[in-house]
Amino acid sequence: MKISELAHRGLVLLGCGKMGSAMLEGWLSDGLPASSVWVIDPNPSDWVKNQHTHLNADMPLDPAVVLIAVKPQMMTEALPSLRGFGNGQTLFVSVAAGTTLDTLSRTLGAEAPIIRAMPNTPAAIGQGITAMIGNAHATAHHLDMTETLLSAIGAVVRLDTEAQIDAVTGVSGSGPAYVFHMIECLAAAGEAQGLSPALAMELAKATVAGAGALAMKSTETPEQLRINVTSPNGTTQAGLSVLMNTESGLPPLMRDTVAAAADRSRDLANG
Repeated sequence: MKISELAHRGLVLLGCGKMGSAMLEGWLSDGLPASSVWVIDPNPSDWVKNQHTHLNADMPLDPAVVLIAVKPQMMTEALPSLRGFGNGQTLFVSVAAGTTLDTLSRTLGAEAPIIRAMPNTPAAIGQGITAMIGNAHATAHHLDMTETLLSAIGAVVRLDTEAQIDAVTGVSGSGPAYVFHMIECLAAAGEAQGLSPALAMELAKATVAGAGALAMKSTETPEQLRINVTSPNGTTQAGLSVLMNTESGLPPLMRDTVAAAADRSRDLANG
């Protein structure tokens, strides 16, 4: 993305909740002038109000990008306001869950370039990961521009087919909640072994955060990292014998968890 292109034609951000605000903060930090951003949100936060963007003002005639970040249940009401930009030079990027490229194109225009993306909540601290897929009218330039925009909130991966979005939702979209619950459970287990609630939670959060950081930075696979800390007949092996049980442990539980989230994603997309 060239900042000059967005600065000249403008960027419209439809919806500026936590995800939209995280993206906006990243773009402004990367040098996009606030005067080139139009934010449309009925209930903007105080932070958004203080960014000197065009807040709830008339939108530009031909914006370079319209990024749709409203809640899925608001899409039916919000999308028609963008129809005038369809089938032209404006690129649409949607980060709304459960709204397919086909659904978007039926409202925005059959020839409109549209990219669908699935970020996750660590985007709020620039540590998210977003998967994206474009329709037939999204060019290589559009994909590159979108990847640069989304990189403001973390890593970006490109999908081969839109059908993969449901699996992405089950793994990384909903995944942070699984990890948060793991922290809860790990802390509760520590309490059950005699630790104070505060100490158990501190240990659980730091352990999950540290292990995740090591997994990201290490050249070794998570499997090898696990082997490295598992001494034969030691304490870790004793714990893993429960966690890795193929019938009652984490493997079948995680498969069922991701499958349930992915199935719900499909249900939402199918109306």
